[in-house]
Amino acid sequence: MTDKLNRFWPLIASAAFAILLAANAAQSAASLREARPVAQPDTQTAEQTFADAPDGVDPMVTGPVSAVFKQRQVSANCDSAVWPNIPMVCYPD
Repeated sequence: MTDKLNRFWPLIASAAFAILLAANAAQSAASLREARPVAQPDTQTAEQTFADAPDGVDPMVTGPVSAVFKQRQVSANCDSAVWPNIPMVCYPD
């Protein structure tokens, strides 16, 4: 009896792994749908907003911010943005 059950453990483990992968993919897809668009074409750029700063303005935030703002920064790739091509979503409201 035990030998028959031992044959099914790889099948059970594979099925559980497939279910976990599917759940993770569904969660990732849902979070991508909820993401805010990075930049609108008619919005003002950081270079225009901070025209008096010839060397640019670092979008690094030193105070507390919300998790939504942090997610917006991650989705806009703010950590790799270089002046003057920094989206305004990198700066707090």
